[in-house]
Amino acid sequence: MAQPANLNRRIIESLYAEGLLLSDEVRAAFDLTHRPEGNPEDESRIALSCEALRTTTRMMHAVAWLLNHRAFLNGEISEFQLRRHGRIAANLPVSEPARLAMLYPDVQELIRATERFYARLVRLDNGWRAAPPLTPAPAIQRLRERLARGVR
Repeated sequence: MAQPANLNRRIIESLYAEGLLLSDEVRAAFDLTHRPEGNPEDESRIALSCEALRTTTRMMHAVAWLLNHRAFLNGEISEFQLRRHGRIAANLPVSEPARLAMLYPDVQELIRATERFYARLVRLDNGWRAAPPLTPAPAIQRLRERLARGVR
């Protein structure tokens, strides 16, 4: 198996731009203010609402993960903080095929695109976490230095 790619600034910035673009497309696709009023119990409206919630949640998690990595690359948080608090949720619910089938084809494709994007981030996060930390946590590093000097 190949070594996971290092999550460098170029990769994160590229993914961040892609994530923002997808998020904007999701916002536009699920903007219910421009849709005609209908029966609130209509199955297609319920499907649209459910998938809108799933998709926007997926993209919020993706952008949050990318923002954490950007903060790390900018020196705003440590690698220890990123590893401890910057995990992406791998078990977000995927779209229900029956509900997805009730939506317009362009909305279906957008939802699938967000699922593929999110799956890429999960794979990157898993690969990054499998690699050893670049730097030890500061407290551990200080303890190792003290032990190396023989200081108690």
